[in-house]
Amino acid sequence: MKSLSLVLVAFLITGCQDSGDTSGYGAGEVSTEAEWVSLFDGESFEHWRGYAQEEMPAGWVIDEGAMYASEPGHGMDIVSRETYTSFEFELEWKVLEGGNSGIMWHVDESAGDYPWMTGPEYQILDDDNAMNEGGVNKNSAASNYDVHSPGEDASTAAGDWHATRIIVEGNHVEHWLNGTKVLEYEKGSDDWAERVAGSKWANMETYGSTSTGHIAFQGDHGAVWFRNLRIRSLD
Repeated sequence: MKSLSLVLVAFLITGCQDSGDTSGYGAGEVSTEAEWVSLFDGESFEHWRGYAQEEMPAGWVIDEGAMYASEPGHGMDIVSRETYTSFEFELEWKVLEGGNSGIMWHVDESAGDYPWMTGPEYQILDDDNAMNEGGVNKNSAASNYDVHSPGEDASTAAGDWHATRIIVEGNHVEHWLNGTKVLEYEKGSDDWAERVAGSKWANMETYGSTSTGHIAFQGDHGAVWFRNLRIRSLD
């Protein structure tokens, strides 16, 4: 098991020193006048509901200020009540040993039964116990699930809180993990299309086809916690 890296510690300290920023996230490459909006206050699910549902699934609870999928299973995926086009999204997450979840965006509920039918996925995974003998791959933590591999393994141990940052600005997408930019790509580019054609989404015409939509969390794969959610528009 890996311990929390010095890079993450430095990242958290820098973020707390940043003017007006007390969330623990470091300064990044995107500059915008838009204000951060909290998507979870640690006390209510007012900004969230079940995928294709009006209310939150009963299996989601609040656990010590975090959103917790306590009873994973069908119907446990959730979406933001608001939709977003270009944005910067930051949060923290943790999973147990062998844990697996995902964050999707530009999700359109009219496309089918699951958020991954439209939304690209920032993979959440306990890499240490995922049988990744060959190192990071397109299913590792912070990958664009089954399409793009992260450039390095910036994850820590199961049970640790991980800091994630996702930037979507037009077609440009960045994945950050624990203060490190591990992946960037251009949605809709020739390279993207070639990679999608070689993925499990090859025959899913709706995948990646939307330019705006909800943010979604998977809650059907296992126990997962989310906290310190905030977003700002880059439109």
